[in-house]
Amino acid sequence: MKALTLFALGSLSVLPLCSQAIPLNDDFAVLVDLTLASDYRTRGISQTQNDPAIQAGTTLTHSSGLYLGAWSSNVDFGGGLKTRQEIDYYGGWLWEATEEVSLDLGYLKYSYPKESQFNQSEVYGILSVYGVKLGAYYSDDAPGVDSKQNSLYSYVGYETQLPYDTGLKLRYGNMDFKDPHLYSASGHAEDSYREWEVKLSHELAGVMLGLSYIDTDLSKSQCASNWGFDDVCSATVVASVSKVF
Repeated sequence: MKALTLFALGSLSVLPLCSQAIPLNDDFAVLVDLTLASDYRTRGISQTQNDPAIQAGTTLTHSSGLYLGAWSSNVDFGGGLKTRQEIDYYGGWLWEATEEVSLDLGYLKYSYPKESQFNQSEVYGILSVYGVKLGAYYSDDAPGVDSKQNSLYSYVGYETQLPYDTGLKLRYGNMDFKDPHLYSASGHAEDSYREWEVKLSHELAGVMLGLSYIDTDLSKSQCASNWGFDDVCSATVVASVSKVF
């Protein structure tokens, strides 16, 4: 089995302010989130070989909009790699012009115990306007075949509430690498791919139930040439149960 040569690493759904956060005083609050998912997909790519994931995060927020936190999930990249955990550290500032208009700016560090060659950092910005989201994550130390490289993940999304307390989230993203590493069966190399997700959510008995359809435009040969397997980039349905404190 060919070892993995390139990772499309995750983008956290940072929630710096939430009505369910635990208040510490007039200015500070703590947000804790727990999730059980049938697969850990980030930017369309499975990080667990299509197996379930247990995830947890903690965020400390300030009334000014500043926040700091950490998040972790089990991972499995196969190919004899030893890491079984992803730990992310993040910090940023959420500016809210109104309840419907906000700007989220921050820094995100991905770390992988026992496989530090895959560690990476990103800066990000997310503009939200009446449910429409425009986001971008830039890295200048993304893991490459022979050395670190630049990468840019950008997306457009939309979030709204449907009848019966059902939430709808849509996302269409583009992952762009500095160097072409996505090889097709003919040997042609590309430097970017597209991914998308449609997610329905519903709160029941204090927990949030989620069901997502996720896919990419990567062929099996492109997937295998970069991630070592041809089934971690294909269409899938991901079910999840989460709880926010």
